[in-house]
Amino acid sequence: MNKSRFTLEGARPLTRDIWELTLTGDTSAITAPGQFVNVEVPGKFLRRPISVCDWDGERLTLLVKEAGEGTWELVRLPAGTELDVLSGLGNGFDLTEAAEGAVLVGGGIGAAPLYGLAKRMSTQGRRPAVILGFRSREDAFYLERFYGLESEPRVFIVTEDGNLGAKGFVTDLLRAFPETSYVLACGPTTMLRAVHALPQVTGGQFSFEARMACGFGACVGCSIPTANGLRRVCKDGPVFRKEEILWT
Repeated sequence: MNKSRFTLEGARPLTRDIWELTLTGDTSAITAPGQFVNVEVPGKFLRRPISVCDWDGERLTLLVKEAGEGTWELVRLPAGTELDVLSGLGNGFDLTEAAEGAVLVGGGIGAAPLYGLAKRMSTQGRRPAVILGFRSREDAFYLERFYGLESEPRVFIVTEDGNLGAKGFVTDLLRAFPETSYVLACGPTTMLRAVHALPQVTGGQFSFEARMACGFGACVGCSIPTANGLRRVCKDGPVFRKEEILWT
């Protein structure tokens, strides 16, 4: 974990409630896609945990969903604002365990860390399949970024109302993949549970969301039951392997 100051270069809206934030600062503590940062919002007591979308050198890209007063204020801060950021938090996706043929599955804002994941798989010459699910066309974001990756991954889009891509849910598309599918997933808990239950999914890594107070394991407030006992989403996760996960 690294505590440092980042400068907000700018923020731009991608959809009605998703914003892209670009910051500059020390990104050396970020070592794997799927890790997160904890951002101190001026005037707020608790930090806001946000998944890392991408990082390169001293530049950090975050995709933020407006979910309350704190994130509303964060995405509207002026360029040049300095932010206190804890970086390199949590355990990200392990690419060494993701064999060829791995399928990336994202729902809503869960697509954010999957972009950084797909980008790094692309630089390794791998061409993963990517399934992205949204409520509607108006809620979709970063599609051109996924399509434009070097390895040209196979990108499949599904929306609940069917006005972009296929109609339905990510599980509807995932059922068409081979039974040996290894999944790297991030999204709402209901989506993760449904993906986890598919017989086609024989292995995988699942990134969980949780309310966090500290973000680095001290308060144990984000603990969840697993096959290995209680584990903290912020410290032991947010990425857990399929065989570890217990649904309560």
